Amino acid sequence: MLYVVIAFLFLSVVLYVLLGGADFGAGIVELFTGKKARNRTQNLMYESIAPVWEANHMWLIIAIVVIFVGFPDIYEVLSVYLHIPLVLMLLGIIARGTAFTFRNYDAIDDNWKNLYKEVFYYSSLVTPFFIGSIAAATISGSINPDAKDFLSLYVYSWFNPFGIAVGVFTIVICGYLASIYSLREADSKADVKQMMKKTRDMMLAVFVAGGLVFLVAYFSGIPLIEWVFTGWIGITAVVLATASLGILLWCINNNFLLPVRTLGAFQIIMIMAAATYRHIPNIIVLGNGKTISLIENAAPESTLTILGWALLIGCIFILPFLFYLMFSFTKAKK
Repeated sequence: MLYVVIAFLFLSVVLYVLLGGADFGAGIVELFTGKKARNRTQNLMYESIAPVWEANHMWLIIAIVVIFVGFPDIYEVLSVYLHIPLVLMLLGIIARGTAFTFRNYDAIDDNWKNLYKEVFYYSSLVTPFFIGSIAAATISGSINPDAKDFLSLYVYSWFNPFGIAVGVFTIVICGYLASIYSLREADSKADVKQMMKKTRDMMLAVFVAGGLVFLVAYFSGIPLIEWVFTGWIGITAVVLATASLGILLWCINNNFLLPVRTLGAFQIIMIMAAATYRHIPNIIVLGNGKTISLIENAAPESTLTILGWALLIGCIFILPFLFYLMFSFTKAKK
């Protein structure tokens, strides 16, 4: 059952990035849209995230439960040494959800609505930053349990040049996903043109932010280039991500929008695969040279068996209704 549990962990993380990431990206795209076009962009973003708005954080909850029950050593490291970005991330999620609800359903249109919008925009911006910085800390060796002072133990482990670069890259990825997902929601030619421009701008931003991550990793002594480009899995993932980008651009330029969401999601999955495959099963690299493994540091087999069956049975109830939810909200496109 160990590998079943690991599979569910990776599945939940991937789905949270693809769905929750686009959710955060909706606020990011709105934030960087001119005020004249912001209302229409808001409607497009609302329509694009509507099918998964209520279900996005389910995947985050599943991932946390799996780590807590199935991999307690990993949970301990994350909750102790990265408790600051974790708390800030959760506060951002709460603030964003609250602001989104009030800005759409507040009965009185006053200055409070403007405040709700600002909270929604900036919580959408900073929350994925902390997610990215947490991810960077787990693989960069910046978490050092042997450190003696507070800043080294609990701040510099994630708030460092590499963590900041990966945080910015995560923000851009979220905006990129949101812009791609919203393309099929655009009805008028003006809206389609605007969102195509947004998508191209986000493509460029992904390229620049990704290059920044490699540059910072190089000067920080983190062998990211070696991790990605010295194995056939990483090279294959990079080639497929590049090819899907080319196909995506062709689809956009030819106004063939049916496969754009699938292509965008596939591209992000390939980026994630290239960046993480070298760390499996040792998904946390500590600054004292130790690693924490999904296999060697897993819970007892009896616990994993119960958890695995719970996840498998849960799929029967969760996935069909999720697909029905997405189908119900999806607009028919000619």
